Amino acid sequence: MPIIALAVSIIIMDATVVNVVLPVLIRDINLTASDAEWINSVYALVFASLLITLGRIGDIFGRRRLLIIGILIFGVASVLAAISYSGNTLIAARLLQGVGGAMILPATLSTVNALFTGRERGIAFAIWGSTIGGMAAVGPVVGGWLTTSYTWRWAFLINIPIVLIVLAGALLWVPETKDEHVERRVDFLGVALSIAGLGGIVFALIEGQRFGWGQTIEPLTIGGFSWTWSISPVPVSFILGVALMTTFVFVQRAKARSGKPALLDLSLLRIRSFRYGAIAALIVALGEFGMLFALPLFLQGALGYTALKTGLLILALAIGTFLISGGTPQLTQRFGGRTVVRIGLFLEAVAVTGLGLSISLTASGTVLAAWLFLYGAGVGMATAQLTSVILIDVPVAQSGQASGLQSTVRQLGAALGVAVLGTLLVSTLGVATAHNLSSVPGLPDVAQNAVVKVVSGSAGAAIPEIGRMPGGPPAQAAAESAMVTAARITTLSAAAIILLGLLATIALPPLQQRGDAEPLDRVHNITPTEVRLGGGAVAPRERAVSG
Repeated sequence: MPIIALAVSIIIMDATVVNVVLPVLIRDINLTASDAEWINSVYALVFASLLITLGRIGDIFGRRRLLIIGILIFGVASVLAAISYSGNTLIAARLLQGVGGAMILPATLSTVNALFTGRERGIAFAIWGSTIGGMAAVGPVVGGWLTTSYTWRWAFLINIPIVLIVLAGALLWVPETKDEHVERRVDFLGVALSIAGLGGIVFALIEGQRFGWGQTIEPLTIGGFSWTWSISPVPVSFILGVALMTTFVFVQRAKARSGKPALLDLSLLRIRSFRYGAIAALIVALGEFGMLFALPLFLQGALGYTALKTGLLILALAIGTFLISGGTPQLTQRFGGRTVVRIGLFLEAVAVTGLGLSISLTASGTVLAAWLFLYGAGVGMATAQLTSVILIDVPVAQSGQASGLQSTVRQLGAALGVAVLGTLLVSTLGVATAHNLSSVPGLPDVAQNAVVKVVSGSAGAAIPEIGRMPGGPPAQAAAESAMVTAARITTLSAAAIILLGLLATIALPPLQQRGDAEPLDRVHNITPTEVRLGGGAVAPRERAVSG
């Protein structure tokens, strides 16, 4: 379990480490606001696009094998990110990191689902989920420390020793598990449709601000291709993405009816706990990651925090997560997983609301840390148990698909959160900056427009630089006030989204622990055992084969 937790920690840490490093990156390698969103989102986007595919491949060909390949790819991508000198190369490195992470996450989750049973299974899920919640907050601390004390490049190079430890540990101690009863063919049509469909939808959400939601306001150029039409590529991409995902669903249903190998078993959605748990997970991830994108930009752009100070403040989130995680299994035993999830999400919604209302130019770091601590406690309760709730009634033979699908909706929610709330932040920031600058005496229209472009184009990261310009202090003050408005609106919107996620859990059914309390052998060959499924049917445990 320590190796699995360490493997999860590295991919989650890199999902959030960029949050703190981003303002420095914007200044250091001249990123645009769109570049910044892509560097943050492409990681989650590739996760969302590949998790279903790679989760199924792990079921078929071996989850430990998938983990090893994924950790190797992740290590190579981390080195490429560290040596990047432009937005395009860093985006490409982050994309490759997403490929590796999309192998690691379903491999670890389905391995936990296959190897642990009874009370140990609940504890393992608590560790797995708490690792996600905690490392989401540790990432900014590590990134802030390395960026402030050394260089942002070490925020990626720090991954290399962890990669080596996970690689050695996986080879020595993690048993191989796979589904021995499934046909060993990959649904390539399903792979292509899911990747293209999800990619088209998230591209539209991220790039709408840049290229225009209806009419083209900036030409799209990719290699030698240039979009020359008056209609923006954004609505075209969105409509095409929705059409491809609709086709994907029909193709998967047709293949299932005809008995052909399908990428996704849509019968999983008939399991009520899985269906409504996944919906709640998507909505919650949207709010959580959108908030974590906006907060560091506010702290560094408006309050002048360093990357290290930002990371230390966000550390309160990790402390709250780790402290509550020790008692989560006991709370679950007493109140049930569904209730613990609801309490956690309620604490998250309250904390993020308090955080949004506390945002100001005179905001106290202690007050912000207190809200983040409460938020972390909510994450520690909700994240681990929501995963367990989603998978509680899923047959073990389908655990790779199920873990891939539930992880996909989480990562899709993360990408949508950064896209939707990032767009809200940037657009609100531009409008508020223009409004505030109109009240600055003696500032010509040309200068006002230039300041608005710099502030919104950098997502607020360039605000401290404005004050160093001739006559800049009044313009900087106007931009800082605008950043407060934008961050407050974005954070309160994130709270509302998390509250919607809480409401979605109303549809979750009462949960019963699976009847698989008899422990499995922890050696490389695991004797098949009967596992009682949620619907009352009985299915054989899959065999863990020697690695």
